[in-house]
Amino acid sequence: MKEIFMTDKGKVRQHNEDNGAIIFNKSGQRLAIVADGMGGHRAGDVASRLTVEKLTELWTENHHISTADEAENWLLTHIKQVNQYVLMYALEHPDCDGMGTTIIGVISTENFSTIAHVGDSRCYLYNEDGFKQLTEDHSLVNELVRMGQISKEDAEHHPRKNVVLRALGTDENLAIDIITIIFEQGDLIVICSDGLSNKVTENQMVEVLQREDSLETKARTLIHTANENGGEDNITIVILEYANGNQAGEAK
Repeated sequence: MKEIFMTDKGKVRQHNEDNGAIIFNKSGQRLAIVADGMGGHRAGDVASRLTVEKLTELWTENHHISTADEAENWLLTHIKQVNQYVLMYALEHPDCDGMGTTIIGVISTENFSTIAHVGDSRCYLYNEDGFKQLTEDHSLVNELVRMGQISKEDAEHHPRKNVVLRALGTDENLAIDIITIIFEQGDLIVICSDGLSNKVTENQMVEVLQREDSLETKARTLIHTANENGGEDNITIVILEYANGNQAGEAK
C-alpha cells in the first residue's frame, strides 16, 4: 500500500484549523485521519489537534485488527472516547467553548478498509468502476437536498453551505456513520476536508487521480487547484492506494 497526507492553510485563512495524519499500529496497519476544526477563537485548531493526537495515541497502542467487526468496533469506541475527551477539554478551557471538528478515520488492513465519519469532510473511492463518494455530508444543505427542498446544484451555492449538523466535541451522544469496503489492486481512497471538495469538482479530481503521477504529485495538484479556485478554506487530503485485495464493495 502507498499513502500520502498533505495539508495547506489555503490563500485566505491566517491559521490552519485542519489536522490529520497517517498512523501505524504495532502490526503496521494504517489509520488515516482527516479532521476539520471549527468554532471559538482559534479553537477549531485545538479540537482537530486534540482529536488527531488522542487517536494517534490510542492507535499506536493497538496490536492488530483481524476482522471488519473489530475495525468498526475500534473506531466507534475510540472516536466516542475522543469525543468525551474534547468535550471535557472545552469545559476546562472556556476560550474553547463551542469548538468541534469533523472526523474521518479509515482503518486499512490487508483485505479491507473501514471508514468512520462525522461532519462534512468526505471520503471517495476511485477504481475501474468510476469515482464514488462513500460518505454522506452531515450538513444543512445536504439535509435540504435529501428532503427535496433544494437541488444539488442549489446546494453548491447555498449561503449556509458550511453549516454542519454533526461534529465531534459538540454533543455527548455522538452519532457516527461507518462502512467497510473491500478492494482490488490500484483502488484509491481519497479523504479530504471541504476546503478541497468545495473547490475541486469530481471531474477535476478524476482527471488528476487517473494520471500516472506519484501520490504526492496528485495531492499537490489537487491542493493547488483548490487554491487556484479561491482557497478560502484550509485544505487537507489523504490518498491511499491499494496494492492487493478483492473486488471493491461493501464487506459482508
